[in-house]
Amino acid sequence: MKILRQSFMITLIFIILCGFIYPVVINGIAAIFFKNKAEGSLITYNGEVVGSRLIGQEFTSPEFFHGRVSAVNYSTGEDENLTPKSGGSNLAVSNPALKERIQSDLEKFLKENPAVKKDEVPAELLTASGSGLDPDISVESAVIQADRVAKANNLSKDEVLKLINDSKKGNLINVLELNLNLLKMK
Repeated sequence: MKILRQSFMITLIFIILCGFIYPVVINGIAAIFFKNKAEGSLITYNGEVVGSRLIGQEFTSPEFFHGRVSAVNYSTGEDENLTPKSGGSNLAVSNPALKERIQSDLEKFLKENPAVKKDEVPAELLTASGSGLDPDISVESAVIQADRVAKANNLSKDEVLKLINDSKKGNLINVLELNLNLLKMK
C-alpha cells in the first residue's frame, strides 16, 4: 500500500509540474521575450489584424502582388472530418494533373502579365510549397509583377520597383506586407 501511495503522489506531482507549472512558465517566458512570435506574428492594418507574417494569403486582384500557388488555397482550418488543410498536393512531377495545373497557372499568369515572356516566369510562382502556406516570394517574383501592379494602381513602374526594394528582406518579400505597403502609397 505504501508503494501505491508513493506512486500516486509522484504521478500527481508530475501532473502538476509538467501539466500546469511548466506550460505556464514557458508561455510566460515566450510572452515576455518573444511577444510578437508568441502571438502569431500578426500584422495589423488600420487597427485590425489582417494576417500573419508566417502564413500566406491568396491575392487574385490585379492591383496586388500575388504569392505562390497553394495546393490548399491557403486554408489552415479543418473540415468536419478533422482533415488538416495545410500541405502540398503530393503530385509527382510525372503526374499529368500537376502538368495541367502548372500549364493552366502559366497561361493565367501570362494573360494577367502580358509584358512577361513564358521563359521569364519564376518556377516558384507556378509550383506550390510543401506547406501550401508560404508567405514570401523572391524579389524576382515580385519584380516580374511590377508592370501589372503599376498599371492597375496608376503608379509608375519605378514607384513600384522602389516599393519592392524597400520591402525586401534579403532575397525574400512578404507578400502581405508588400501589398499593405502598396495600399499605403494610394
